[in-house]
Amino acid sequence: MGADTDRIGRVIGGRYELAGVLGRGGMGVVWLADDQLLDRQVAVKEITYSIDLSEEERRILRERTLREARNAARLDHPCVTTVYDVVEEEGKPWLVMEHVPSRSLQEIVETDGPLPPAAVARIGLDVLAGLEAAHRAGIVHRDVKPANVLVGPDGHAWLTDFGIATATGDSSLTTQGAIIGSPSYMAPERANGQEPQPPVDLWSLGATLYTAVEGRLAFDRGEPMATLMAVVSEHPAPMVNAGPLQPVLSLLLTKDPAGRADAAAARRGLQAAVAGGAVASAPSPASPPPSRPSPGMPGPRLHDLQRLDADDLRALATASKAALGDVARTARSMAGRRLARRRDDGDRAPMRPPPAPPRRRRRFKRRWVVVPVLLAVLVVLLVLVGVGFWLANALGLT
Repeated sequence: MGADTDRIGRVIGGRYELAGVLGRGGMGVVWLADDQLLDRQVAVKEITYSIDLSEEERRILRERTLREARNAARLDHPCVTTVYDVVEEEGKPWLVMEHVPSRSLQEIVETDGPLPPAAVARIGLDVLAGLEAAHRAGIVHRDVKPANVLVGPDGHAWLTDFGIATATGDSSLTTQGAIIGSPSYMAPERANGQEPQPPVDLWSLGATLYTAVEGRLAFDRGEPMATLMAVVSEHPAPMVNAGPLQPVLSLLLTKDPAGRADAAAARRGLQAAVAGGAVASAPSPASPPPSRPSPGMPGPRLHDLQRLDADDLRALATASKAALGDVARTARSMAGRRLARRRDDGDRAPMRPPPAPPRRRRRFKRRWVVVPVLLAVLVVLLVLVGVGFWLANALGLT
C-alpha cells in the first residue's frame, strides 16, 4: 500500500491525476482519478501482467490490450461503464473508464453474504443487456465475474473492465497458446482452446449469478487446473438458495454451447425469477447452506485471474479423457454388478413344480366301429346258414 500512496497525485497521459485506489485484481489496479481536461472523476485501470510472462508475451498482450480497449471504447450503453480513453505509460496500457458510485458484486457478496434471488436476477438483466450491446458490436468480454460487475445503491448494475475483451474477426495475437481468465468463470470451450464467442460470456454470467445468490463458487477446487478440470467435466455444486433462479442458471451453465441458453432465453428466465422472487426456497437437506466468512478471516477467492499456457491445456485435455474413461469403466462395472445380482436373485428363487404334461386328447378312430360291425354281420350270416342247413335236414330236403 505504501507504493500506491506514493503514486497519488501522479498524472497519467498528461491529464489524469491519480487520487486513490478503488480496487485491485489479477490484471492490475483500478484508480480513482481526476480528468484535468474535462474536470470530472474517472476510473483508471493500470494493466499489469504476470511476472512469469516473457518479454515477447508482454509485448503481445500490451498490443492486444491497447487494440481491444479501443474496440471497447465504441460501446455506449447504460449498463456498461464507458471506456473514455486508453493511454500508454511506463510501457503498459492504462484504461480510462467512466466512474460510477458503486460497489463490486464481489465486495457485496464477500461483505454482506449472498443476495436474494430477485435482486440477483435484476442485476443479471442489467449485465445481460450490457453483454448484448457488446456482442452486437462484435466484442466478447471474456472475463465476466463478480469483480467486474458494479452495483449502485439503487441496485442498478454495470458491466465493467473490458481489459481482456476481444473483437470477433480481429487478427489473432496469441502468447504461445496461453489463455487468460478466471478459471471458476471460464466457459468449458475456452478450456478446450476454442475461439471465444458470445456463448462464453453467457456461461460466465451464469457462474457470476450463481456466486451472487449462493455466496460461493459453482466450481472451486483450490487451484486453477483442478478448478478448470471441474468446469469441463463436473456439475456445479448443488444450489441451495437459488429458488426461482435455478432453472435459468442451469441453462446458462450448460457445458455444450449449442445447448446453452442464448440471450433471449436468459432474459426470459431472469424476468421469471424477478417475478417469482417472493417465493421462498427451502434449503435442500442434502446440501447444507453455505457459511459466510467470519470477520477478519479470508473469504473465498471470487476473482482470481490466471494464465494457463499450452502445457496446462494439454494436461487438462489428458485429464478430461482420463476422467471420462473412469466414468465409462465405473458404468460398466455397475452394470456388471447389477447383472450378477439379478442372476443371484434368480438362483435363490424357490423352485416351482414342473408343469403337468398336457392331457392327450383321444382321437376318434373309424376302425373301432367298423371292425366290430363286420364281425357281428359275419356271425349273423353264419348263424343263418347253420339254421338253413338244420331245417333242410329236418324236412328231408337234403
